[in-house]
Amino acid sequence: MISLFRAAWLGAGALAAAGCVPAAPSAALPAPAPVAPAPVAAPRPTLPPPPELVAPARLGLPATIAQGGLALGTAPAGTVRLTLDGAPVQLAPDGRFLIAADRDASAAMTLTAALPDSRTLTATLPVTPRAWRIERLDRVAKVPVPDADFARRRPAELRQIAAARATASVSDGWRQRFRWPVTGRISGLFGAQRIYRGEPGSYHGGVDVARGVGTPVVAPADGVVTLAADPPFTLEGRLLILDHGAGLTSAFLHLSRLDVRVGQRVRQGEPIGLVGRTGRASGPHLHWAMTWHGARLDPQPVAGPMPAG
Repeated sequence: MISLFRAAWLGAGALAAAGCVPAAPSAALPAPAPVAPAPVAAPRPTLPPPPELVAPARLGLPATIAQGGLALGTAPAGTVRLTLDGAPVQLAPDGRFLIAADRDASAAMTLTAALPDSRTLTATLPVTPRAWRIERLDRVAKVPVPDADFARRRPAELRQIAAARATASVSDGWRQRFRWPVTGRISGLFGAQRIYRGEPGSYHGGVDVARGVGTPVVAPADGVVTLAADPPFTLEGRLLILDHGAGLTSAFLHLSRLDVRVGQRVRQGEPIGLVGRTGRASGPHLHWAMTWHGARLDPQPVAGPMPAG
């Protein structure tokens, strides 16, 4: 009995010593502290681009303009006023504009744009000189003074021409690529001038196209009729003036018939009259003259090369 009891006690002790007897429960561990979220960085303010990356305001212009020529340009967005050598220039809503140089324009013109932020933008446009056809007649006297009837009628005619050219019509014809109002042989050049015994005569203010009486004449670009002279004027004969807008006008001289009336709006290519020889004309032809705010222009480079046929 003793041996069995002792063996049982020793076995229990061996189990305890071997760690097989469950240990007393330990105290509960505390819950971990909540982790605070990482702070969110405030957005950085957007910085304007450095000055060298900001596109400067510019006047869109050709490199040069020829005497008797015209040019289209573009003003910076928001331009409030545009002037050419101090005279106002009409600005279209999209910033486009037209300028021109007279046959005797000086070496350069200055264009100035007033911007909405009170800045002023200035550009100088060089004027390319042209070699005009000059004919010297040392043995011929200048044309004599006209007769009394001409002197009586002429002032009223000139007033009508001036008023027609000063009329400001709403037209976008100045934006178009002009076409010849009639095709044929060019018999007279713009700017040509005769010198009579050292005294200069008036230079030729348009381009002449020789065609027979009755040849149709069409509008070279859209426009509004501002003068339809019938009965004929003393020099120009039956005269028609179209306002293409932006101060640009076309005049058609010596017509035998007028097919449009004052105030009528015509489209490019629409018939406006017939070639004739009314007024002071040595033969049937069309004299086409152009002006921009009084500056006389050469229609030939405006319309481009004469079509064949």
